[in-house]
Parts: sequence; C-alpha cells; structure tokens
Amino acid sequence: MGLRNGAREPSTSDATALVGVSAIPGADRAASALSDADYADAFSLATGVVASPEQWARAMFGDVPGPAQQFIWRGLLGIRLRRGRSPRTVAGWRIAAASERWVRLEAASWFLSAELVVRTFEGGVSLSTFVRYDRAAARIVWPPLSAVHRLLIPGVLRTAVEIRSRDQRR
Repeated sequence: MGLRNGAREPSTSDATALVGVSAIPGADRAASALSDADYADAFSLATGVVASPEQWARAMFGDVPGPAQQFIWRGLLGIRLRRGRSPRTVAGWRIAAASERWVRLEAASWFLSAELVVRTFEGGVSLSTFVRYDRAAARIVWPPLSAVHRLLIPGVLRTAVEIRSRDQRR
C-alpha cells in the first residue's frame, strides 16, 4: 500500500489512502469543523458490511480507549478524553456531530485540536483525520506520530470490518 495524494482502486483487503488537506474528498471535508486544519488524511476500505457511522466508529475505537489508545492519545498527544462509557462519546472522543452518512468525533490537547470523521458510502467505510496545530509544539510532535498513525489505520479499518461482520452474523 503506497501513500500518495490521489485515489487508488479500493479492494476488500487494501485500504485506500489520501494524505494532505487538499486531497481529502469533499464529503469528508464538509463533515469536518476544522476548516483551518494543518494536517488531514483519509483512508477508505471497500466492504459489503453495512453499519451506521457510529457503529463503525465504535468498531474502530471501542466505547472506552484501550491501553494503546490511552498511551498515544493521552500520553503522547496530551488529548483530553472523556472518561467512561457514554452514548455521547466513542473511546473518550466527543461525538460532536452526526448525520445518516457520517459521524464527527472531536478531542483536543493543549497544543492541537483533532477530529475523526467516519463516513459510510455505497460499498465501504472511510476514516478521515484532521489536525490543527494550536501551538508550535504540534508542528514537532504530530509529524512523526502521523507516520505511525498512517501505518495503523488500515489495520483499524480491517479489524472494524471483522467486528461488524461478526456482529451482523449474531
């Protein structure tokens, strides 16, 4: 899977990646409230599994953040996550807005603001990440972590498909 600005043909085993604010599909940009984002990426995966955007978000991240998520989000990024299970949060991220086709999760730290937009489309699901650098530290911290983020997200999408497939069979 190569990363580049531009679309690739999706397959059921391969996530398509777009990196750069200008490369993000209009539907994902429209769902974001960070019109001044400094970083953005979008990953999509073709699947026949059907679920609501919130169901996909919960399959991707869970109801509460796990140890690895806590380490990355709270430890490395200093993101303030909400505690406990709630119908208004996904893995501690606040559900800021939602529609029939997308859900936007928001969180922030002292140096950056972030959004995760989970969107469904005919035959697939996508996850877009938007980051705004609120302080200079974000320009130092986020770029190396974004490389790790881009390596992890295809697996997050594939695991979510497995989870939703199991849930649908029940």
